[in-house]
Amino acid sequence: MNVKSKKNRDRNITHFLYILPNFILYSLLSIVPIGLGLYYSFTNWNGIGKNYKMVGFSNYIKILKDRRFRRAVTFNLRYAAMLILCVMILAVILALLMDLKLKGQNVFRAVYFFPACVSMLTIGLIFNYIFFQGIPGIGEYLGIEALKKNILSGRSTAIYGILATNVWKSVAIPTVLVISALQTIPGEILEAATVDGANGRQRFYYITLRYILPILSIIFVLLLKEGLMIYDYIMALTTGGPAGATESITLSIYRIGFEDMKFGYAISQAMIVAFIIAVISIAQIKFTDKRKIYD
Repeated sequence: MNVKSKKNRDRNITHFLYILPNFILYSLLSIVPIGLGLYYSFTNWNGIGKNYKMVGFSNYIKILKDRRFRRAVTFNLRYAAMLILCVMILAVILALLMDLKLKGQNVFRAVYFFPACVSMLTIGLIFNYIFFQGIPGIGEYLGIEALKKNILSGRSTAIYGILATNVWKSVAIPTVLVISALQTIPGEILEAATVDGANGRQRFYYITLRYILPILSIIFVLLLKEGLMIYDYIMALTTGGPAGATESITLSIYRIGFEDMKFGYAISQAMIVAFIIAVISIAQIKFTDKRKIYD
Protein backbone atom coordinates (compact mmCIF):
# COMPACT_ATOMS: atom_id res chain seq x y z
CA MET A 1 0.00 0.00 0.00
CA ASN A 2 1.49 3.33 -1.06
CA VAL A 3 1.52 6.44 1.10
CA LYS A 4 -1.36 8.14 -0.77
CA SER A 5 -3.66 5.12 -0.39
CA LYS A 6 -2.82 4.90 3.32
CA LYS A 7 -3.65 8.58 3.80
CA ASN A 8 -6.96 8.17 1.98
CA ARG A 9 -7.84 5.14 4.10
CA ASP A 10 -6.96 6.95 7.33
CA ARG A 11 -8.99 9.98 6.23
CA ASN A 12 -12.02 7.83 5.41
CA ILE A 13 -11.78 6.08 8.78
CA THR A 14 -11.55 9.46 10.53
CA HIS A 15 -14.60 10.77 8.67
CA PHE A 16 -16.51 7.59 9.51
CA LEU A 17 -15.68 7.88 13.21
CA TYR A 18 -16.86 11.51 13.22
CA ILE A 19 -20.25 10.68 11.73
CA LEU A 20 -20.72 7.41 13.63
CA PRO A 21 -22.26 8.95 16.82
CA ASN A 22 -24.74 10.99 14.77
CA PHE A 23 -25.58 7.99 12.60
CA ILE A 24 -26.24 5.83 15.67
CA LEU A 25 -28.50 8.50 17.23
CA TYR A 26 -30.32 9.09 13.94
CA SER A 27 -30.85 5.36 13.51
CA LEU A 28 -32.17 4.89 17.05
CA LEU A 29 -34.43 7.96 16.99
CA SER A 30 -35.61 7.93 13.36
CA ILE A 31 -34.83 4.88 11.22
CA VAL A 32 -35.64 2.22 13.84
CA PRO A 33 -38.95 3.84 14.96
CA ILE A 34 -40.04 4.22 11.32
CA GLY A 35 -39.20 0.60 10.63
CA LEU A 36 -41.07 -0.59 13.74
CA GLY A 37 -44.00 1.64 12.86
CA LEU A 38 -44.18 0.17 9.38
CA TYR A 39 -44.11 -3.34 10.88
CA TYR A 40 -46.85 -2.64 13.44
CA SER A 41 -49.03 -1.04 10.76
CA PHE A 42 -49.58 -4.56 9.41
CA THR A 43 -50.79 -5.84 12.81
CA ASN A 44 -53.78 -5.44 15.12
CA TRP A 45 -51.58 -4.45 18.08
CA ASN A 46 -53.34 -2.44 20.79
CA GLY A 47 -50.18 -0.67 21.91
CA ILE A 48 -49.83 -2.52 25.21
CA GLY A 49 -50.31 -6.27 24.96
CA LYS A 50 -47.67 -8.67 23.69
CA ASN A 51 -50.16 -10.77 21.77
CA TYR A 52 -51.10 -9.46 18.35
CA LYS A 53 -51.71 -10.84 14.89
CA MET A 54 -50.46 -9.92 11.45
CA VAL A 55 -53.40 -8.59 9.45
CA GLY A 56 -51.59 -7.73 6.24
CA PHE A 57 -53.00 -4.79 4.32
CA SER A 58 -56.39 -4.88 6.07
CA ASN A 59 -55.56 -1.71 8.04
CA TYR A 60 -54.75 0.16 4.83
CA ILE A 61 -57.86 -1.17 3.10
CA LYS A 62 -59.95 -0.08 6.07
CA ILE A 63 -58.52 3.45 5.76
CA LEU A 64 -60.00 3.77 2.27
CA LYS A 65 -63.48 3.22 3.73
CA ASP A 66 -62.97 5.31 6.87
CA ARG A 67 -65.10 8.50 6.68
CA ARG A 68 -63.42 9.91 9.77
CA PHE A 69 -59.98 9.64 8.15
CA ARG A 70 -61.20 11.19 4.88
CA ARG A 71 -62.75 14.08 6.79
CA ALA A 72 -59.51 14.62 8.73
CA VAL A 73 -57.42 14.51 5.53
CA THR A 74 -59.76 17.00 3.85
CA PHE A 75 -59.47 19.32 6.85
CA ASN A 76 -55.67 19.09 6.91
CA LEU A 77 -55.21 19.62 3.18
CA ARG A 78 -57.49 22.66 3.28
CA TYR A 79 -55.78 23.98 6.38
CA ALA A 80 -52.26 23.38 5.01
CA ALA A 81 -53.13 25.17 1.74
CA MET A 82 -54.41 28.24 3.61
CA LEU A 83 -51.45 28.21 6.01
CA ILE A 84 -48.90 28.03 3.18
CA LEU A 85 -50.61 30.79 1.22
CA CYS A 86 -51.00 33.18 4.17
CA VAL A 87 -47.56 32.68 5.72
CA MET A 88 -45.61 32.82 2.44
CA ILE A 89 -47.36 35.99 1.24
CA LEU A 90 -46.91 37.71 4.61
CA ALA A 91 -43.29 36.55 4.90
CA VAL A 92 -42.38 37.95 1.48
CA ILE A 93 -44.17 41.26 2.16
CA LEU A 94 -42.55 41.68 5.59
CA ALA A 95 -39.13 40.71 4.24
CA LEU A 96 -39.37 43.25 1.41
CA LEU A 97 -40.41 45.97 3.84
CA MET A 98 -37.60 45.21 6.27
CA ASP A 99 -35.11 45.08 3.41
CA LEU A 100 -35.85 48.77 2.71
CA LYS A 101 -33.90 49.82 5.84
CA LEU A 102 -36.67 51.95 7.30
CA LYS A 103 -36.36 53.96 10.50
CA GLY A 104 -37.06 51.90 13.62
CA GLN A 105 -36.51 48.69 11.73
CA ASN A 106 -34.69 46.92 14.57
CA VAL A 107 -37.58 47.54 16.97
CA PHE A 108 -40.06 46.19 14.42
CA ARG A 109 -37.94 43.08 13.85
CA ALA A 110 -37.88 42.35 17.58
CA VAL A 111 -41.65 42.82 17.89
CA TYR A 112 -42.65 40.67 14.93
CA PHE A 113 -40.19 37.90 15.89
CA PHE A 114 -41.45 37.65 19.48
CA PRO A 115 -44.21 35.05 18.74
CA ALA A 116 -41.58 32.61 17.46
CA CYS A 117 -40.09 32.50 20.98
CA VAL A 118 -43.36 31.44 22.65
CA SER A 119 -44.55 27.82 22.76
CA MET A 120 -47.41 26.78 20.49
CA LEU A 121 -49.57 25.61 23.37
CA THR A 122 -49.11 28.90 25.25
CA ILE A 123 -50.09 30.91 22.18
CA GLY A 124 -53.09 28.64 21.68
CA LEU A 125 -54.29 29.26 25.23
CA ILE A 126 -53.81 33.02 24.84
CA PHE A 127 -55.81 33.13 21.61
CA ASN A 128 -58.45 30.89 23.12
CA TYR A 129 -59.03 33.58 25.73
CA ILE A 130 -59.00 36.30 23.04
CA PHE A 131 -61.59 34.48 20.91
CA PHE A 132 -63.72 33.44 23.88
CA GLN A 133 -63.80 36.70 25.86
CA GLY A 134 -61.68 39.42 24.26
CA ILE A 135 -63.22 39.84 20.80
CA PRO A 136 -66.83 39.08 21.88
CA GLY A 137 -66.42 41.64 24.69
CA ILE A 138 -65.30 44.27 22.17
CA GLY A 139 -68.23 43.34 19.95
CA GLU A 140 -70.67 43.80 22.84
CA TYR A 141 -69.15 47.15 23.75
CA LEU A 142 -69.17 48.49 20.18
CA GLY A 143 -72.46 46.87 19.25
CA ILE A 144 -70.93 44.97 16.31
CA GLU A 145 -72.93 41.78 15.84
CA ALA A 146 -70.23 39.99 13.81
CA LEU A 147 -67.75 40.25 16.69
CA LYS A 148 -70.09 39.07 19.43
CA LYS A 149 -69.85 35.40 18.49
CA ASN A 150 -66.82 33.27 19.36
CA ILE A 151 -65.25 32.32 16.01
CA LEU A 152 -64.24 28.93 17.44
CA SER A 153 -67.85 27.96 18.18
CA GLY A 154 -68.92 27.72 14.53
CA ARG A 155 -68.29 24.62 12.41
CA SER A 156 -67.45 26.73 9.37
CA THR A 157 -65.43 29.43 11.17
CA ALA A 158 -63.39 27.52 13.76
CA ILE A 159 -60.71 26.66 11.20
CA TYR A 160 -60.04 30.37 10.62
CA GLY A 161 -59.50 30.99 14.32
CA ILE A 162 -56.91 28.20 14.41
CA LEU A 163 -55.35 29.50 11.20
CA ALA A 164 -55.02 33.07 12.53
CA THR A 165 -53.30 31.77 15.66
CA ASN A 166 -50.90 29.61 13.66
CA VAL A 167 -50.06 32.35 11.16
CA TRP A 168 -49.34 34.84 13.96
CA LYS A 169 -46.63 32.55 15.33
CA SER A 170 -45.32 30.92 12.17
CA VAL A 171 -44.62 33.96 9.98
CA ALA A 172 -41.45 35.02 11.83
CA ILE A 173 -39.01 32.26 10.81
CA PRO A 174 -39.99 32.28 7.10
CA THR A 175 -39.57 36.05 7.06
CA VAL A 176 -36.00 35.71 8.36
CA LEU A 177 -35.27 33.09 5.70
CA VAL A 178 -36.63 35.32 2.93
CA ILE A 179 -34.58 38.29 4.22
CA SER A 180 -31.45 36.14 4.05
CA ALA A 181 -32.32 35.20 0.46
CA LEU A 182 -32.86 38.86 -0.47
CA GLN A 183 -29.32 39.62 0.72
CA THR A 184 -27.95 37.30 -1.97
CA ILE A 185 -29.41 39.31 -4.88
CA PRO A 186 -26.60 41.27 -6.60
CA GLY A 187 -27.34 44.98 -6.42
CA GLU A 188 -25.94 45.51 -9.92
CA ILE A 189 -28.68 43.37 -11.44
CA LEU A 190 -31.44 45.39 -9.79
CA GLU A 191 -29.75 48.65 -10.75
CA ALA A 192 -29.35 47.51 -14.35
CA ALA A 193 -33.01 46.49 -14.50
CA THR A 194 -34.04 49.90 -13.15
CA VAL A 195 -31.89 51.68 -15.73
CA ASP A 196 -33.47 49.55 -18.48
CA GLY A 197 -36.89 50.78 -17.40
CA ALA A 198 -38.19 47.80 -15.39
CA ASN A 199 -40.81 48.78 -12.83
CA GLY A 200 -41.08 47.37 -9.30
CA ARG A 201 -43.42 44.54 -10.28
CA GLN A 202 -41.17 43.44 -13.13
CA ARG A 203 -38.05 43.56 -10.95
CA PHE A 204 -39.78 41.45 -8.32
CA TYR A 205 -41.10 38.82 -10.75
CA TYR A 206 -38.10 38.45 -13.06
CA ILE A 207 -35.28 38.97 -10.55
CA THR A 208 -36.24 38.90 -6.86
CA LEU A 209 -38.66 35.98 -7.08
CA ARG A 210 -36.15 33.87 -9.01
CA TYR A 211 -33.51 34.36 -6.32
CA ILE A 212 -35.80 33.60 -3.38
CA LEU A 213 -37.45 30.54 -4.96
CA PRO A 214 -35.03 28.05 -3.29
CA ILE A 215 -35.88 29.50 0.14
CA LEU A 216 -39.59 29.59 -0.69
CA SER A 217 -39.31 25.93 -1.63
CA ILE A 218 -37.90 25.10 1.80
CA ILE A 219 -40.56 27.23 3.50
CA PHE A 220 -43.25 25.45 1.49
CA VAL A 221 -42.11 22.02 2.69
CA LEU A 222 -41.85 23.19 6.32
CA LEU A 223 -45.32 24.76 6.24
CA LEU A 224 -46.78 21.74 4.48
CA LYS A 225 -45.47 19.50 7.24
CA GLU A 226 -46.73 21.94 9.88
CA GLY A 227 -50.16 22.11 8.28
CA LEU A 228 -50.54 18.35 7.96
CA MET A 229 -49.18 17.71 11.47
CA ILE A 230 -51.21 20.41 13.26
CA TYR A 231 -52.07 19.30 16.79
CA ASP A 232 -51.12 21.77 19.55
CA TYR A 233 -53.30 24.66 18.40
CA ILE A 234 -56.31 22.40 17.93
CA MET A 235 -55.94 20.89 21.39
CA ALA A 236 -55.60 24.34 22.96
CA LEU A 237 -58.41 25.99 20.99
CA THR A 238 -61.10 23.48 19.97
CA THR A 239 -59.98 19.90 20.89
CA GLY A 240 -61.30 18.91 17.47
CA GLY A 241 -64.72 20.54 17.80
CA PRO A 242 -67.26 21.76 17.25
CA ALA A 243 -68.74 18.37 16.32
CA GLY A 244 -65.43 17.14 14.89
CA ALA A 245 -65.16 20.00 12.38
CA THR A 246 -61.51 20.69 13.28
CA GLU A 247 -60.30 17.17 14.03
CA SER A 248 -56.94 16.90 12.29
CA ILE A 249 -55.15 13.76 11.16
CA THR A 250 -52.74 13.83 14.09
CA LEU A 251 -55.54 14.32 16.61
CA SER A 252 -57.50 11.49 14.99
CA ILE A 253 -54.44 9.23 15.06
CA TYR A 254 -53.84 10.06 18.73
CA ARG A 255 -57.43 9.27 19.69
CA ILE A 256 -57.54 6.05 17.70
CA GLY A 257 -54.22 4.87 19.11
CA PHE A 258 -54.41 5.95 22.75
CA GLU A 259 -58.15 6.23 23.41
CA ASP A 260 -59.59 3.50 21.18
CA MET A 261 -56.44 1.36 21.69
CA LYS A 262 -56.14 0.55 17.97
CA PHE A 263 -52.43 1.22 17.74
CA GLY A 264 -51.74 -0.76 14.58
CA TYR A 265 -54.53 1.01 12.71
CA ALA A 266 -53.36 4.41 13.98
CA ILE A 267 -49.81 3.75 12.74
CA SER A 268 -51.10 2.76 9.30
CA GLN A 269 -52.82 6.17 9.11
CA ALA A 270 -49.56 7.86 10.12
CA MET A 271 -47.75 6.02 7.33
CA ILE A 272 -50.29 7.26 4.80
CA VAL A 273 -49.79 10.84 6.02
CA ALA A 274 -45.99 10.50 5.77
CA PHE A 275 -46.38 9.23 2.20
CA ILE A 276 -48.63 12.17 1.26
CA ILE A 277 -46.12 14.68 2.68
CA ALA A 278 -43.22 13.01 0.85
CA VAL A 279 -44.99 12.94 -2.52
CA ILE A 280 -46.15 16.57 -2.36
CA SER A 281 -42.74 17.77 -1.11
CA ILE A 282 -40.79 15.96 -3.85
CA ALA A 283 -43.15 17.22 -6.56
CA GLN A 284 -42.94 20.80 -5.29
CA ILE A 285 -39.13 20.76 -4.99
CA LYS A 286 -38.77 19.43 -8.54
CA PHE A 287 -41.19 22.10 -9.78
CA THR A 288 -39.30 25.02 -8.19
CA ASP A 289 -35.89 23.54 -9.05
CA LYS A 290 -36.62 24.16 -12.73
CA ARG A 291 -37.31 27.84 -12.10
CA LYS A 292 -34.59 28.92 -9.71
CA ILE A 293 -31.45 30.79 -10.74
CA TYR A 294 -28.09 29.07 -10.75
CA ASP A 295 -24.90 31.07 -10.38
